[in-house]
Amino acid sequence: MFGLQYIWDSILQYEAMLRSPYFPVLFSITVYLSFCLPFVVLDVLSPRVALIRRYKIQQKTSVSWTMMWSCLALSLYNHAMYIFPLSVLHWYWRPVSYPAMAPGLLRVIWDLAACLLLFDFQYFVWHLLHHKVPWLYRTFHKVHHKYTSTFALATEYSGAWEILSLGFFAAVNPMLLGVHPMTEMLFHMLNMWLSVEDHCGYDLPWATHRLVPFGLYGGAPHHDVHHQKFKSNYAPYFTHWDKLFGTLHSE
Repeated sequence: MFGLQYIWDSILQYEAMLRSPYFPVLFSITVYLSFCLPFVVLDVLSPRVALIRRYKIQQKTSVSWTMMWSCLALSLYNHAMYIFPLSVLHWYWRPVSYPAMAPGLLRVIWDLAACLLLFDFQYFVWHLLHHKVPWLYRTFHKVHHKYTSTFALATEYSGAWEILSLGFFAAVNPMLLGVHPMTEMLFHMLNMWLSVEDHCGYDLPWATHRLVPFGLYGGAPHHDVHHQKFKSNYAPYFTHWDKLFGTLHSE
């Protein structure tokens, strides 16, 4: 509790910045690109360094600067044209309140798990529908499947509808569950990290799916198969929904 309180007190020193309408979009793009950067370095080095290439899931593929720039440009465009205006509207209609007290550690863990599991379910349903209904796939989701070999900067290579609808789930879940603002920030960071890791294209020894036991978490190999096969592994993180609906595929 005392450690979290110290961190929260340090964050509250920048409360004026937190209340700015610019903060959500700057927070989002900064965290996203920071998480992508290590994998971008791996993508640049992997064609030349065998030690890195051995962990690449699709070892015969490589990521070009053109591919990375195309993904980065679309991500910046989506943030400027869609996420920023909605952030301003949200700032205007629903001002954020920042309590003085930090949440307890167990409550943070519980709320993070709840937000993540709820998002995982929402994404699974959304994703399944956008593959099973041809019009939805063709109109909205197909752009995200331009690259059959995943890499980190392709995480947000999506059209406006996909960015906004999935972003809506991520934004509304902390409100629905009534979590502390600090927990909400941690959830957005965790959600972005797991999403980038899903698309990174590497099966690293310390990856999340290797840390979570009993095959409960799919991770990068799970999602890479989805980008190759298209008709399996619809859940973004955990495997239980794909197991339940018979859409789990592993290689």
